[in-house]
Amino acid sequence: MKGPAMKTLYTVQDIPGRGKGVVAARKIPKGTRIMSEKPLMRLPKNENNTMSPLAIRYQLEALSEDQQDAFMSLHNAHSFQHLPEQYIRIFQTNCLPMDDVDEIAIYGIFLEAARINHDCDYNASSSWNDNIKRHVVHVLRDIQPGEEITISYHTPVRTRDARLEALKKSFNFTCVCRLCSLPDEQSQARDRKLEKLSRLRELLKAKESMPPHEALGYLHAQLRLWIELGREDHCSATAHSDALTLSITYGDLARARVFAQKALSVYKTVFGMDSYQAIVCNAAVMDPAVHPKYGFSTIWNTSVHETPRGLGHDDFENWLWEREKPVGPAQSLSPPRKSLFPGFVDLPRKNGVDAGGSSKKTRLCFLGVITSVKISDRLEFEIMDIHHEIIPLHFYTKGRGTEMPPGLCHRDNTVAIIDASQDVFESGTSGIRIEDPQKIKIFPHLLDRIISLNNNVREFSLRQDNGMRKCHGCYKTAAAATMKRCGRCSLYWYCNKLCQIVGWTTNAHQVNCKALKDPDLRALCVIKWDEEDDFVRFPLKIADAPS
Repeated sequence: MKGPAMKTLYTVQDIPGRGKGVVAARKIPKGTRIMSEKPLMRLPKNENNTMSPLAIRYQLEALSEDQQDAFMSLHNAHSFQHLPEQYIRIFQTNCLPMDDVDEIAIYGIFLEAARINHDCDYNASSSWNDNIKRHVVHVLRDIQPGEEITISYHTPVRTRDARLEALKKSFNFTCVCRLCSLPDEQSQARDRKLEKLSRLRELLKAKESMPPHEALGYLHAQLRLWIELGREDHCSATAHSDALTLSITYGDLARARVFAQKALSVYKTVFGMDSYQAIVCNAAVMDPAVHPKYGFSTIWNTSVHETPRGLGHDDFENWLWEREKPVGPAQSLSPPRKSLFPGFVDLPRKNGVDAGGSSKKTRLCFLGVITSVKISDRLEFEIMDIHHEIIPLHFYTKGRGTEMPPGLCHRDNTVAIIDASQDVFESGTSGIRIEDPQKIKIFPHLLDRIISLNNNVREFSLRQDNGMRKCHGCYKTAAAATMKRCGRCSLYWYCNKLCQIVGWTTNAHQVNCKALKDPDLRALCVIKWDEEDDFVRFPLKIADAPS
């Protein structure tokens, strides 16, 4: 319920076309906690993601008559046939997540928060504060008198169609908010960023098993996308919080404190200073070394006093995020992605003339991540290239695409196409036409994962022009003759046994080495396309390992 200081902040009133809603009664500053409620009822969801009718009935009967009336007055988005089912439908429509008990999700009914309507461009956050055992709501920006206060009913990375479908299924309404009403072109551009965020989120689930500078790069990409989408709230704070943990883990106290400060500035607005998230970040601001992850590794070792001063905003951000920026000769070991794996716009046209007007034959390997699969009279993909452009890919092979392994023809896998070109289909749409099934290979990896692995292999496997190599354990360069390479993949090089252990356990070689068992993926990472003859097909046939 409302606390004494919260009573004058908002009113619950009828909103045209939206039922009841919460409206600001006066100006509410950003970060203000407007609600702090104990649950009226709390129930776990069972394995079928539903609630027990008997449990709801027992809890409802234990309430006062006024509380029962308040519960029954809440909106119900679903049909029902009898009273127990009505209880369930009201609970399902209005419940909000609380804590987990023995990995079982607990949901609660909060009478005030249940009146807050949805908006995909929400202006308030709704969360369970486990420290005070209350559900809290904070406004994310200054709210003007008479303005409706809204929260999001769905996860923030859903595309427009996915949002509309989920909201219709769970709450039986069609969202017409500003974001859902954008013109198609703007909505599709936004959806592409959300899809990118979704893939980054999947990649970052394995951040502890990838090289730390690679994980930091993904977190930075995630943050930039959230900022572009205008969501500088808990979404962007998560990137800073994860970067804090990463920096602490590898001994970088200077950056850890900065990341903690940035995450804290958002968490105190979104969740409050008494939230677990804010408490953890505040402790890291005071002394990053108290973080439980500190001491795992010292490969990024810095002290809190090594934060640079006097830098402009852009230079400071570059220092903060570019933890392993290549310098000197090592820069040549990671060629630009476009030169190795072009986007669709960079491909030559079907007649042999490239996008720049040249008719010179250039060996290319195009990569794209599958975003949708359609099977009609032939196999058809929609794929996204490195520039985030969506391109149709149609199979005009003898088997009309049946040559492709069915188990690999699904979303988020990556296609590699040798000598791809821009084509125009009968519909007038530009895309890629596959006529030779040996010119295409599907890898069970995300596009960014393959790009990252390719750059990583080329950085640590190729000999530099001065005869030096880069150790995958300590990242230092040494004379090639003094180094030893991995006995499994023969691609990564190390100064000594200790560096090999660090590379295997800390710098994700255990994961990369397993992926490189695929001979085509291995070849993709070391092949020199400009030295290959015209007859290049999958499976790729190249030398076993670079010297």
